[in-house]
Amino acid sequence: MEQFYTIQGEGFNTGRAAYFIRLGGCDVGCHWCDVKESWDAEAHPRQSIDELVAAVLEHPGRNVVITGGEPLMHDLTALTAALQAAGCQTWLETSGAHPLSGSWDWVCVSPKKFKAPLPAVLAAVHELKVVVFNESDFAWAEAHAAQVPAHTRLYLQPEWSRAARVTPAIIDYVKQNPRWQVSLQTHKYLDIP
Repeated sequence: MEQFYTIQGEGFNTGRAAYFIRLGGCDVGCHWCDVKESWDAEAHPRQSIDELVAAVLEHPGRNVVITGGEPLMHDLTALTAALQAAGCQTWLETSGAHPLSGSWDWVCVSPKKFKAPLPAVLAAVHELKVVVFNESDFAWAEAHAAQVPAHTRLYLQPEWSRAARVTPAIIDYVKQNPRWQVSLQTHKYLDIP
């Protein structure tokens, strides 16, 4: 769908230079999605893996975020192999609703209520990032945290349009449950694309 060099704005890798490759296609359909134009894979031109890798190498950063839409709707084996062969770190942002493909240096799962993450994907995560829309989401976050490895970093992130309402509750929750951390969409606060 699109690709751009920027600063990772959220989660564990916040503040690090990263090249984003946003793949078209999503069957999860979150009502609060901020890239609904990514949902239809056929609405976006296809590019070869060589073209994608060449675009990444035009920039000094070697962290590559594969996101979507829902990137795991695609087989990412060849793309991640080519990126790693070119010296890049591969970072995945997924709902976890499709089988894991590719070779990853960092896997972030942000589970969605509309389509549950697969247990095999949850078993491979480095980062669990739960978007909080309502206070009931804390129990839902804990249910997912119980399914990930002990080393997984746990984040609670306010849904952008509800940030003023839910951020105080997230802060209180993290203070009472310190294995969780707060994640903010810093790129939106800083107006970084």
